[in-house]
Amino acid sequence: MATLKDASTEVQSQQMAMLERMLEDVNVAAFSDKWGPEKVLRVYDPNLGMEGMLIIDNTALGPGKGGFRIRAGLTPHEVFGLARTMTWKCSLAGLPFGGAKGGINADPYSIDKLSYVRSFARAVSAHVPDEWVSAPDMNVGEEEIAAFVEVIGDKKAATGKPERMGGIPHELGTTGFGLGVGIETTLGILSEFVPVQKTVDGLTVAIHGFGNVGSEVAKYLVRKGAKIVAIGDFWGGAYSAKGIDIDVAMKHAYATDEAHSCKHCKGAKEIGRDEVLEVECDVLIPAAVGNVITDRNASKIRAGLIVEGANNPTTPAGEEILFKKGILILPDMLANSGGVIGSYAEYLGKSIDEAFAMIDSKIRENTKLVLTSSISGDVVMLPRAVAMMIAKERVQKAMERRINKGSH
Repeated sequence: MATLKDASTEVQSQQMAMLERMLEDVNVAAFSDKWGPEKVLRVYDPNLGMEGMLIIDNTALGPGKGGFRIRAGLTPHEVFGLARTMTWKCSLAGLPFGGAKGGINADPYSIDKLSYVRSFARAVSAHVPDEWVSAPDMNVGEEEIAAFVEVIGDKKAATGKPERMGGIPHELGTTGFGLGVGIETTLGILSEFVPVQKTVDGLTVAIHGFGNVGSEVAKYLVRKGAKIVAIGDFWGGAYSAKGIDIDVAMKHAYATDEAHSCKHCKGAKEIGRDEVLEVECDVLIPAAVGNVITDRNASKIRAGLIVEGANNPTTPAGEEILFKKGILILPDMLANSGGVIGSYAEYLGKSIDEAFAMIDSKIRENTKLVLTSSISGDVVMLPRAVAMMIAKERVQKAMERRINKGSH
């Protein structure tokens, strides 16, 4: 018969194995460079089995901004990549934020999420909000953020809070709104250099991913006269050359099972999930997951312009093929920054209307800056390369100012 001592020994062994694994699977030297990361935290709650991580990449411009996610199999390398993306995104957007990201390694469907979130918040509280300002991310919504903020005890601990807490929830569609503004601005700029239409009216659009971002940008563009010819989600897609009825399509937004998938959208033909990427259209918006446009399918894409709603949807090899085909890409760090700009407005205590006005202004300003620099010279440069140059230069100057300030 097992004794209490045996049970205690087994628990200790499990905890030691967990800690050893946590130490083994992170090698900071593998992804560190002159930009960061500044801090890598691994936290563990033996009572819950909560394994969390926080990576603060760079705070030269301000506290690291970036949400936290809950996903089984989450690794420090994944979190670091997301934190670094936030460093560049906040810099390019002209916000006084650095980059950071957090996460909990767990199956969100088999845990008490709020208990895990509260445990995680207690573990990282010393760094919030001075070094990290959080937000919703994968499997983390406004109620989880509310729990996080309540534990920290400071409303500036995170953005994306419920409206009852003075928040501007991401569910209001700030990212999708920003994409729409970016498309409008891009057309206006491109029309000065090449023979393309100047307005959204009559534009044909395909959207790969019909969740919060995809559905909101669809509504924005349709209001402006665009025609959505294809939509898709995890289970499949729908296509109509005449245009999909957006009111009907919205019944399939945020689908969580195949029965509610947009592939069943009435008045449209069912197509494969990835066929949405290959539909002939003026604008393609990949708004689902990363690495969906690669060297394997880039040659099949028939859009004139790609506007990235997802994070890292295009691989470098895929982008090179598209560039040679003359297909312009508005990169994610520019195009989908409406969410983080809205977060900054919330951080400042602005109203929802003020947040959307700020998104509109900054997206137009930054899109014009990147695109004019990209196409107005003797040699056309990738907009992504231009965006990265601008972002890095701003962070570099901020790092130098911090060093000079510290030396006095």
